[in-house]
Amino acid sequence: MDRGLVILPTYNERENIANLIKEILAQNLDLDILIVDDNSPDGTGQLVEDLRKNMLARRPPSAVATMVGEGRSFSEGGPQLFILHRRTKEGLGRAYLAGFKWALANNYDYIFEMDADFSHQPKYLKDFLSAIKDYDLVIGSRYIKGGGIQGWSKIREIISRLGCFYAQIILGLKINDLTGGFKCYRREVLAEIDLDGVQSNGYMFQIEMTYKTFKKSFKIKEMPIIFFERSQGKSKFNRKIIWEAIINCWKLRLGL
Repeated sequence: MDRGLVILPTYNERENIANLIKEILAQNLDLDILIVDDNSPDGTGQLVEDLRKNMLARRPPSAVATMVGEGRSFSEGGPQLFILHRRTKEGLGRAYLAGFKWALANNYDYIFEMDADFSHQPKYLKDFLSAIKDYDLVIGSRYIKGGGIQGWSKIREIISRLGCFYAQIILGLKINDLTGGFKCYRREVLAEIDLDGVQSNGYMFQIEMTYKTFKKSFKIKEMPIIFFERSQGKSKFNRKIIWEAIINCWKLRLGL
């Protein structure tokens, strides 16, 4: 049976994370969840630990023993919740890379990237699972027919679209939404890419991973989603992210 894992990087997401985990589990897709927490000052990591303990307490003894002993999920016990605690805030890209390595080590077949602030709606997960059967990377796209954004100013959407267009031109990619972070990879993709060689960390991380997937001749599909600006907590978007993308696109193109 194929096994799927949803990776959720967190930094100060206490206001969102419990409800998001609940909604992911409510999709009844038998997907495990991995929280990668960067030592959130608001106690996100401890909250997830408490949720995990509550889930364990409701499981059959055999399922709990298997999970605790092997550090992985036990399918007969239903979806499992895991957490990786990191000591410092190292950024989105480093968090995902840690999650990817954990997923590969624990033999997951499908690995999801997803924001922890409800920008990405759990209802789309079933569509990703359907699409990934025929592709190697499925990208939730805001910029194809049926996709869109709610809650952004016009100027921010223009900046995002220009960033995608810039990366398309520099890297020769025919992908409409290169900076979106709602994705599903087959494990073969992540196993083939040199994860230790990934240089980017902010939203450029998404561009770099898609570019490396493309260069390995894997099949990529865009799927329309509606992106919602976060209603709780603080956005991580800043000017540093923009400059990283401008510089690193050329570094990727030149193989630096």
